[in-house]
Amino acid sequence: MTTLRLAIVGAGPAGIYAADILLRTERNFDVSIDLFEKLPAPYGLVRYGVAPDHPRIKGVVNALRDVLDRGDIRIFGNVTYGEDITLDDLKKHYNAVIFSTGAIRDAALDIPGIDAKGSFGAADFVSWYDGHPDVPRTWTIEGEHVGMIGNGNVALDAARILAKHADDLLPTEIPQNVYDVLKASPVTDVHVFGRRGPAQVKFTPLELRELGDMNDVDVVVYDEDFDYDEASREAIATNKQVKVIDRVLQKWRERPSANGTGGEASRRLHLHFWAKPVEVKTDDDGNVTALVYERTTSDGAGGVVGTGEVREQKLSQLYRAVGYFGSALPGLPFDERHGVIPNHEGQVLAEDSNDILPGVYATGWIKRGPVGLIGHTKSDAMETVTHLVNDQSSWWQPEDPSAEAIPALLESRGVEWTDLDGWHRLDEHEVALGEPQGRARVKVVPRDEMVKISRGE
Repeated sequence: MTTLRLAIVGAGPAGIYAADILLRTERNFDVSIDLFEKLPAPYGLVRYGVAPDHPRIKGVVNALRDVLDRGDIRIFGNVTYGEDITLDDLKKHYNAVIFSTGAIRDAALDIPGIDAKGSFGAADFVSWYDGHPDVPRTWTIEGEHVGMIGNGNVALDAARILAKHADDLLPTEIPQNVYDVLKASPVTDVHVFGRRGPAQVKFTPLELRELGDMNDVDVVVYDEDFDYDEASREAIATNKQVKVIDRVLQKWRERPSANGTGGEASRRLHLHFWAKPVEVKTDDDGNVTALVYERTTSDGAGGVVGTGEVREQKLSQLYRAVGYFGSALPGLPFDERHGVIPNHEGQVLAEDSNDILPGVYATGWIKRGPVGLIGHTKSDAMETVTHLVNDQSSWWQPEDPSAEAIPALLESRGVEWTDLDGWHRLDEHEVALGEPQGRARVKVVPRDEMVKISRGE
């Protein structure tokens, strides 16, 4: 029977789901899958892009772990595509490759002053507090008032971490250096700015409810933001998720802290709707001093228009969470405008035409852009895998498809790759570090230390 030798670049949810779906798909050939991951640990944004205090992390991680632990997928960690292994290498040893490298950069926000000192992309902040090994371990939080631009889940995650008391994060897997910085944080007020109204937000009810569960933090909403038009009332009446979000916000309007008065907590998280960022003000040294924003109103069709009313909020730091953006990969076409690999339902397309590139596929955020929750990657992967299975006649014909070829290749190049047993060693090590403190785990952050533990050195 024919065997499909498949490489998957990226061991986050998108890549793991694609491998699992293919192995479960009815087909007339055998499958052998190798996962390549540039980090020494798998799980992608589940490990390095979701706030550590999320209750749903454990369920997703357990599902991904179950797939890897079956033993029918090999994983090569600490292997960087384009450096340690190339597209030509993959063509030599596999019939096809699926790229599932995600999107980790911040999307741009084109307003004056956005590049000021003290103005940050939320993706960098998230990578820092999640202990990503490839970002600096230092971070400085300054001043009592900080701002967050965005009304999606990442914005609320990052705002919650800024507002939350550090001791309330101790039961989680937050790295020690992150705890130390948050413990010393002078922040008293976090301001979240969204250009649309409460009925048009992009975050989920779960994200919103988590704000209200914070210890000694008041969530502040403002009555002026709830003068709903017909379009907003229709959205609340017809969309269950919007209805739940509105119900939560309406309850917060009844609290003493509503409109910024009467709350007893030592910290506050302000939700400013109908607020379109216009300019970041700075001092003579280029440091953030304020965000200038224009009040907006509904255009009656789910969008917004400016009112001409301009306001200013004094800030010492500003974060933007206006979306992630993909990165180009060596040897592959790339859509610079949308931050994705150009493709038709996961079949990668040539740079200057709509011709399908045989043997090359994409799934996840690098395929469709950074939209949707983790669960959406399953249907996404199904679409890609369906084409892969049906494209058998155009698969590559590898020169050396043997299972031993890849370890030998990496060894010859001096790559300190890690495998599934290595991930188990690192996982057990981190859990053991956390046990004396009653914590879920303590993440190992330096890459070289992760590799040494994984390789048993």
